[in-house]
Amino acid sequence: MSSLLPLDEAQQRLIALASRLPAESLSVHDALGRYLASDLIARREQPAADMSAMDGYAIRFEDRDGPWTMIGECAAGSPPCRALQAGETARIFTGALLPDGADSVVMQENVAADGATIRLTAEPSPARGRHVRHKGGDFKRGENGLPAGSLLNPAALGQAVIAGYGDLSVGKRPRVAVVSTGDELVAPGTETLPHQIPASNDVMVASLLSGMTAETRNLSRIPDDMETLCAALESARDCDIIVTIGGASVGDHDLVGPAFERLGADIDFYKIAMKPGKPVMAGRLGKTVILALPGNPASAFVAATLFLLPLVRFMAGAKTYLPEYHKAPTSEALPANGPRAEFLRARIDQAGIMAFNSQDSGKLSVLAASNALLYRPIHAPAADVGEMVPYIGI
Repeated sequence: MSSLLPLDEAQQRLIALASRLPAESLSVHDALGRYLASDLIARREQPAADMSAMDGYAIRFEDRDGPWTMIGECAAGSPPCRALQAGETARIFTGALLPDGADSVVMQENVAADGATIRLTAEPSPARGRHVRHKGGDFKRGENGLPAGSLLNPAALGQAVIAGYGDLSVGKRPRVAVVSTGDELVAPGTETLPHQIPASNDVMVASLLSGMTAETRNLSRIPDDMETLCAALESARDCDIIVTIGGASVGDHDLVGPAFERLGADIDFYKIAMKPGKPVMAGRLGKTVILALPGNPASAFVAATLFLLPLVRFMAGAKTYLPEYHKAPTSEALPANGPRAEFLRARIDQAGIMAFNSQDSGKLSVLAASNALLYRPIHAPAADVGEMVPYIGI
């Protein structure tokens, strides 16, 4: 096992093979899922002026006991009414600008109106500025709202717009060629003979990428023929990443490594101290990063989660690109682990996390029923029921 590369070192070496892609400018309407290429510096203050956080009446704090004479109305999207004098109030609505002189808002539920006279019916809060959103209270012009590398999710896009942006500088999407190999593979939905199997891995891996900022090209069901495989890999040289599935081991029909070498690829590493997914290979074919995943479904899924997805995130500009580990109490005792990091297909719920009894890397049914990969580090000691253990959500 000493010749196997530790997982974290392999991840670092894979990222070192890659480069961040150039930035491009996109409308905020098209930037969902991208990563900021530069800090989001606010171009305006929010709010731009003091405004009401409630429907009610704008008052001077000095006049908080009332009664008041109503002199106008302040609506959202309109200039405020005239400045308040002593003993005066203005009807105000949520999001409306406070008139000059006002510094607090009394909720409409706490007053009664008698013509133009407004009286308290409940004790107001003694705090000055009650129910007021103050100028710059969210952020001020020039503040860094989001750092470069932040994922533009719906909330982040909303922040970008309110900070004054209509277009954003974001990292380009990596172009990823997904190449599945094997004589045994047939198209999904096709009737199979006993020696055949539907090609599920390329669908699975491409689906992993579909929720990410990537452009995917599927080169499916490439037979175990050196010339055909080399031609397929050659056709993908224009991609930023070529990921192969299957054929990466050392059997007579495992041609991915020899094919890459024939095309002049530089192989950086091969075989990781992890289970499943030991036969992972990475390198470069010219300017293209190559990543060869094993063919067993669980192995391909785990390896893609740990290597392919971080690689795509990094090239797309993500500040944080490695998988995020969480912790949960184990629902069953776990034995001590051996010399390879292990990722157990598991199910997590409110009671804790439990690994499936079968960890056969060929069983897609187990993988499909899982929502977590329970992580057991190299030589992890035994864990009792209730002990907190790390996992990756899937």
